[in-house]
Amino acid sequence: MIAIIMGSDSDLPIMQEAVGLIKEFNVETFVDIVSAHRTPEKLYEFSKNAHNKGIKVIIAGAGGAAHLPGMVASLSPLPVIGVPIKSRNSIDGWDSVLSILQMPSGVPVATVALNGAKNAGILALQILAVNNTELQEKMISYKEKLKNKVIIASKKIRK
Repeated sequence: MIAIIMGSDSDLPIMQEAVGLIKEFNVETFVDIVSAHRTPEKLYEFSKNAHNKGIKVIIAGAGGAAHLPGMVASLSPLPVIGVPIKSRNSIDGWDSVLSILQMPSGVPVATVALNGAKNAGILALQILAVNNTELQEKMISYKEKLKNKVIIASKKIRK
């Protein structure tokens, strides 16, 4: 199972890209709002217990100061993928990117591009696919479809 959490419901339109993609691969998701600043007790409980609930990878999206991914990573033994989100109070998203990217030694957070929830979903699926041949085959097929889409577009543009 992949958990997809975010700091606010305003992050859902971005994070929905990860949710939709993961569901296409028929992988179970857990989706919730966990604010690092407004619900620290919930963040602590979720982070400390996620691995006991069948969760294997956590995707955490956050805007502004974007403490959610790093705080989760500091408390959980699971891999955490951070999605910096350009929020309305953001400094062009750079505050979120740097808050997630610049983690101290010992507390890694894999970080995708600004608003890059889809790539976070792909990375989470690839992590799970390491020990799941069926999921790995689906990922190979997915990447083959990406390749074919480019080949078709290339042929189209050259006409």
